[in-house]
Amino acid sequence: MDPKYARRRHGNTITMGLCWSAAAFGLTWLAFILVSLLWNGLAGLNIAVFTEMTPGPGSTGGGLLNAIAGSLLMTILGVAIGTPIGMLAGTYMAEYGRYAKITMVVRFINDILLSAPSIIIGLFIYEAVVVPMHHFSGFAGALALAVIVIPVVVRTTEDMLLLVPQPLREASIALGMPRGYMIVRIAYSAARAGIVTGVLLAIARASGETAPLLFTSLSSPFFSLDLGKEMANLPVIINNFAGSPYENWRQLAWTGALLITLAVLTLSISARVLTRQGAQK
Repeated sequence: MDPKYARRRHGNTITMGLCWSAAAFGLTWLAFILVSLLWNGLAGLNIAVFTEMTPGPGSTGGGLLNAIAGSLLMTILGVAIGTPIGMLAGTYMAEYGRYAKITMVVRFINDILLSAPSIIIGLFIYEAVVVPMHHFSGFAGALALAVIVIPVVVRTTEDMLLLVPQPLREASIALGMPRGYMIVRIAYSAARAGIVTGVLLAIARASGETAPLLFTSLSSPFFSLDLGKEMANLPVIINNFAGSPYENWRQLAWTGALLITLAVLTLSISARVLTRQGAQK
């Protein structure tokens, strides 16, 4: 055997072994985390979790109804605010200003927002909204989540529209179709699976954020759908209950973490399925 070929095979074997070892190391710890989460979270999963409020200090029983409702409301509002803005920005960058200087600036800022720690976003909304209002609120929390959603939707919308074949645009315009109508009926239809996937990934990222909500909505032991007041939410409740001296609080923290993990897992799997279906089409 050629010595150079033997060295290359030997090097490839070592590299592959290191890669498989690193993957196994990471997956092992991930498995430990998931097993621990399932073991502890399922122990406290019952109907009371969805029908009772968070308990007070020293109380027994209790649930997460107010926290679940608050998280759902703020996440839905945040997605409703962030998704249209992200889609419009991504559409402009891909369809109207593909080679404009402002597109390069927006893309650079969007990349910064994608990698920015969520606590920075929480501090920004705190200074921009909470301080002028002089109190925490669910609306401020929804705005923080919207800022997290926007860059994800912008990136996926732009990328998916850029993948739409140019002949489709040229053919529709040659038939007399207005550009805006062409984008809605042709480009969006072709990129629909990818855009929906981006929205699902944005929801998955925003739904588990704790730091922004600590500075914006804070939390509340009561059930409330008033966005102008403090609002309970799962991430902050988990953060507060996990280190408490009360056993039922710690159990509720495990159960809340399990609910968020299952929600994020469901959204991630849905995004993967949509991506695969879009690729097959």
